[in-house]
Amino acid sequence: MNVIKTAIEGVVIIEPRIFADGRGYFYESYNKKEFDEKVRPINFVQDNQSKSSYGVLRGLHFQKGEHSQSKLVRVVKGSVLDVAVDIRKGSPTFGQYVSVELTEENNRQFFVPRGFAHGFSVLSEIAIFQYKCDNLYCPQSEGAIAWDDPALNIDWRIPADKVILSPKDSNHPLLKDCDCLFDYNVNLY
Repeated sequence: MNVIKTAIEGVVIIEPRIFADGRGYFYESYNKKEFDEKVRPINFVQDNQSKSSYGVLRGLHFQKGEHSQSKLVRVVKGSVLDVAVDIRKGSPTFGQYVSVELTEENNRQFFVPRGFAHGFSVLSEIAIFQYKCDNLYCPQSEGAIAWDDPALNIDWRIPADKVILSPKDSNHPLLKDCDCLFDYNVNLY
């Protein structure tokens, strides 16, 4: 696998080695030994999958405290714009984000460490999105920031009038008003 560093330390894009021929293709979507060596040691404990239609925007979510999560995300059908926002107070990249288009054609994966809010918008007719988490989901530890926070100025690549949100995702605080952020100086692992 090829690991591509981004503008924010710890957030990486992963490109698998694809073996293709007339029958189709094969690739390893995850190899713990290689991931631990090239990205960082991690123990994923939960896999999730969602299906969404064009315009659906999920995010910007995170888990707080001892329930915080790192995620390794990918698309198996369709196309999404995936976004990770640094919400670690004191970080030199606090409030900055990295975005990457993940598609069934490019087979890229995106690693989002603990201390980041995460979200994605669906750019194709439908998208099937998969992700691995290194901590179990805990509903009482949910946190989120507004997808349309003007201070973040994220271009989700879909017109605002086409965005489809859950009722919960339409009412998150702005980053500046969020009181449940992470401390950059505290080890999250």
